This record gives sequence, C-alpha cells and structure tokens, in this order.
Amino acid sequence: MKKRPSWDEYFISIACLVSTRSTCLRRQVGAVLVREKRILATGYNGAPSGLPHCTPDTCLRTVRAVPSGKEQELCRGLHAEQNVIIQAALHGVSTRDSTLYCTHKPCSLCTKMIINAGIRRVVFRNSYPDPLAEELLAQSGVEMLLFEEE
Repeated sequence: MKKRPSWDEYFISIACLVSTRSTCLRRQVGAVLVREKRILATGYNGAPSGLPHCTPDTCLRTVRAVPSGKEQELCRGLHAEQNVIIQAALHGVSTRDSTLYCTHKPCSLCTKMIINAGIRRVVFRNSYPDPLAEELLAQSGVEMLLFEEE
C-alpha cells in the first residue's frame, strides 16, 4: 500500500504544481495559502492579469543581467506570495493564522506582506538569497520551515 503524504508534503506538492502556471522567464514559483488543512488561495509569479507576459526582450532583469535577490523593483511581474495574498483579498478570504506553502523562500518585500497579512507559518522548498528577509522573519515570530523530502 502506498504511503500517504504528510500535510506539508501534500501542500508543497500542490505549490509545485501551481508554479507550472508561472510566466516568469527566470524562476517558476508557486504558493498555496492554507488554514486548518483547507486551501484558501493559490498564486504564481508573472505579469499582472491582462498584461503581456515577459519575453527575453522585455524582461528588464534579464536584459540588465540583474542577479537574484537584487533590484526586485525592476520586475514587471508579481511574486507568487504577493499573488496568493491578493487572490485571498480579492475573494474576501482572511489570511490570519494561515500557513503559506511556497516553492521558494520569500524575499524581503513578500516577507513584509506575509507578516502584515497575519500568516503564521511559511513552508518552502528552495532557498532565496535575501538577508533582510531572514532578519525580518527572525524578528516577526513567523515560523519558517525548509521542507525536506521525507
């Protein structure tokens, strides 16, 4: 008989599936917001709704060879974490005391949004180079957990 996945394994795998909808050229990121083992919203990174997706010629970060974790304001897209919080707000769903499952560790901008959205726990699969995010998380009390295969 096949072993059932743990809840963390189940929801991180859904975040990985959500990331396949990403339109970003550099990194495909997916996020799932969960409370009491129920999915509240999903999000992936890419251009705002109704706007053209990035191309190798229009991605400023690629054109300017901006390294990961630097000058995030140059990106025309939204991060998966931003989109999952926006989707919850758009549909009137509270994010208070929820858990965010994400394919990548949140950047400092997303971390600030996570803190203010009342998200209490973040489970991520891949690291992301942003020392300020580390500092903010340490001060906030938001639990961060690197998901490792069981």
